[in-house]
Amino acid sequence: MRKPFALANWKMAMTLAETRAFVTAFAPQVADVWERVDIVICPPFTALHTLAQALVGTPVQVGAQNLHPGPGEAFTGEVSAALLADAGARWVLLGHWERRRHFGETNALVNRKVHAALAAGLRPILLIGEPAGWGGDPRDALAAQLERVLADCTAAQVARMAFVYEPEAAIGAAEPIPPQRVGAGCGFIRAWLAERFGQAVAQAVRIIYGGSVTPERAAALLAQPDVDGLGAGRKGRDPDAFARIVRQIAEQCVQA
Repeated sequence: MRKPFALANWKMAMTLAETRAFVTAFAPQVADVWERVDIVICPPFTALHTLAQALVGTPVQVGAQNLHPGPGEAFTGEVSAALLADAGARWVLLGHWERRRHFGETNALVNRKVHAALAAGLRPILLIGEPAGWGGDPRDALAAQLERVLADCTAAQVARMAFVYEPEAAIGAAEPIPPQRVGAGCGFIRAWLAERFGQAVAQAVRIIYGGSVTPERAAALLAQPDVDGLGAGRKGRDPDAFARIVRQIAEQCVQA
């Protein structure tokens, strides 16, 4: 049975004081459901250790938003997987469209980061989605991306990952993409994983949707097959809104 998954990506926001205030407001609102959902919050690097310390005693987990794959230490201004783990991260977001769009990240680089994360004991959260303006079959874009970012990964490694279906056009949009398209995207990712790594892996992996998620739109998204949860950006920084999303995931997600 898959445990539902809730993700908050704080991006380049949230001071240390705001981080502590978020936990104080958020934790009591989800304490009665947090054992039923894997909740992962990805703060900026500056708040990672503060968030990890504030969450001690809760099952809420911390993720990083990026890493440098190395090898070595001579990369001024970058953060390695080992340092992230030492600061309290258990997961790491990889392949976000904002990293691809603004910093030129390629599938090959994301693959290097996947292997660096695994070597340090971090669990990758891979963002998969078709580019904005994609004119062909979205499945072709998803398959090509999955093929490259998961190169040389074993079935056991993939089973420990989580996947976010997030088309580039959905980022920062006024509303999510249609729920039926969300279900189709998540379903294709699971089918591709089943074909490549086996049914056991595909049924173990959590696949969620991210992109302009709000509490008001959560129910329709969660009703789609193969959607194991949701990821929130702007609403993930609002303790009340994110708590509502988490509670909806806990109450509505159908566990396979």
